[in-house]
Amino acid sequence: MKIVALEEHYVTAEVVAAWDRVDARWRDPMADLAPTPEIGRRLAFLDEERLAIMDGAGVDVQVLSLTTPGLFDLEPAEAAALQIAVNDQVAEAVKCNPARLQGFATLAPQRPEDAAAELERAVRHLGFHGALVFSRVRDEPIDHQRFWPVFEAAEALQAPLYLHPQSPPAAVRQAYYSGFGNPVDLALSTYGIGWHYDAGLQFLRLVLAGVFDRFPNLQVILGHWGEMLPFFLDRVDNIAATAGLQRSITEYVTNNAFLTPGGVFSQRYLGWALDVVGSDRIMFAADYPYVPTDGGVARAFLDEADLSEQTRHDIASGTWDRLCAQILR
Repeated sequence: MKIVALEEHYVTAEVVAAWDRVDARWRDPMADLAPTPEIGRRLAFLDEERLAIMDGAGVDVQVLSLTTPGLFDLEPAEAAALQIAVNDQVAEAVKCNPARLQGFATLAPQRPEDAAAELERAVRHLGFHGALVFSRVRDEPIDHQRFWPVFEAAEALQAPLYLHPQSPPAAVRQAYYSGFGNPVDLALSTYGIGWHYDAGLQFLRLVLAGVFDRFPNLQVILGHWGEMLPFFLDRVDNIAATAGLQRSITEYVTNNAFLTPGGVFSQRYLGWALDVVGSDRIMFAADYPYVPTDGGVARAFLDEADLSEQTRHDIASGTWDRLCAQILR
């Protein structure tokens, strides 16, 4: 069984240096890079060490993506230049190990037309399989219409966008996630729960903004079992009539979203996801290097799941392979 993992991160020295130059007003707390030096080191390497860790996890292929906060907090000119340099660097790493590594494009939507053009270059010329994006460009949610050229390009290419969590805005962190000391505040506002509410809410904003009505074939991948949203669909569906939507919220999720575990290896959540979106809307992700996968944990999660063999193989790689086969090169 081939396992392809979709939420697998890296960072480059140039991006870290750019994060260090960001004004404090816009600096994402996760720009301090990693909770441990070991994770920081693993993010930086795209070579044999990464492949060895993949072997230990039972992962055959990683789809590489620039870790949070990506380029979304940078000045427009610097971000636009870095997206090209970063994508070229990752393309070289993939070229060295094409059977083990694939790529999601890094984008700088500060200049939306340039980002759309870079997505097309990354897909058509570098062989990437879509892009990984975040919720906001500084304080602007990506559902704002000025960013729609990115969605238009993704739909035209039939290339998916992986919507990755991003730290909530500073005012939200202060109001909802502070008061327990810096380590706990940071954990609460990011990987504890804040990231996941933020990303799930951003998908909901895309729905409410009409992005999927304008681009009905656009496909978005949500990690961590859908970033809370699938667990509240019975409640969230009540918004649809008020917003004058063409479909229920559930229909947008089941037609325009794919879910991955994002390193949350929970059989209970897998069962819920299967019930909500169906097996053809679930793919795999290990969230390298943030989630420990030593001892074949990633493969064991799928091996131990109560699934038919066809469903197991589809989640492991089959659905992803079919999605990639539809991308227009």
